Amino acid sequence: MRAVLCKEFGPPESLVMEDVAEPELDRGQVRIAIRACGVNFPDLLMIAGKYQHQPPMPFSPGAELAGDVIEIASDVAEIKHGQRVIAVTGFGGMAEQICVHAQRVVALPDAIDYVPAAAFLLAYGTAYHALKQRAELQAGETLAVLGAAGGVGLAAVEIGKLMGATVIAASSTSDKLDLAAQYGADHLINYTNTSLKDGIHEITSGDGADVIYDPVGGELFEQSLRAVAWRGRVLVIGFTSGQISKIPANLPLLKGSSIVGVFWGRFTEEEPAASAKNTAELFRLLLGGKLKPHVSETYPLEQSALALGALAARRAKGKIVLTI
Repeated sequence: MRAVLCKEFGPPESLVMEDVAEPELDRGQVRIAIRACGVNFPDLLMIAGKYQHQPPMPFSPGAELAGDVIEIASDVAEIKHGQRVIAVTGFGGMAEQICVHAQRVVALPDAIDYVPAAAFLLAYGTAYHALKQRAELQAGETLAVLGAAGGVGLAAVEIGKLMGATVIAASSTSDKLDLAAQYGADHLINYTNTSLKDGIHEITSGDGADVIYDPVGGELFEQSLRAVAWRGRVLVIGFTSGQISKIPANLPLLKGSSIVGVFWGRFTEEEPAASAKNTAELFRLLLGGKLKPHVSETYPLEQSALALGALAARRAKGKIVLTI
């Protein structure tokens, strides 16, 4: 089978495509013929050797995928041959096949195509867990979303509106903000030419945002701490800026605010029942037309380096997906 391989740490251009042996099917696993693979920021960190969980070399990046089950281990009963599925695997998705433990596999309804399916669970799972369990966002509260046109950001804009919040979308370009507005954002801040802190204070008449959702990090994180409301919650989603911020501890003290970590992958392992309930609720919203994953670009597997390069250059809006 064909697979995109990381054989040495580096930029997307260092990846190679090779013919490799099909992975062996182990107990409790299913073999999936991959049809689409979502492209995510952790893929860039992983191939650069900067992610918190590094697979052994060589490996295929690609954390989430959609495809068809083509082989099932003898001890797996709940999944059928030929079933359409999605899975979040952490890595291995940029290939023609993968063997995955059955517990990581979610049935894909026939009404959902492979491409949006491969762009769905990681972004929307993260955003839903962040706003529901970690922020406990309430109807009528104000939610500010940084990186609002990225995969996890746009999902947070959409879910925040469904939960009844007033949503402030913050991003770096006007076209990205236009997309966030199409997904329901009530207010827009371009933090390339406007201070995030000042913009939030102006919109909220000085009160600050009740919840700030930050997948960007860096200098914007400190601005978020200064722009959060009394007893507000700043959600640490990730660091697409490439900078992990140091926290001025006096700021949460003065605001009585909370800094809340969000790690959806760990949540799915530690709280599987709550995670499964979240996933079922998200699929109901998706099938009901309430959620619409935005895929701005698709690339064939052979152009995985170009897809990752587009993500690294901050050109992506919503998600980028590889088709296989």
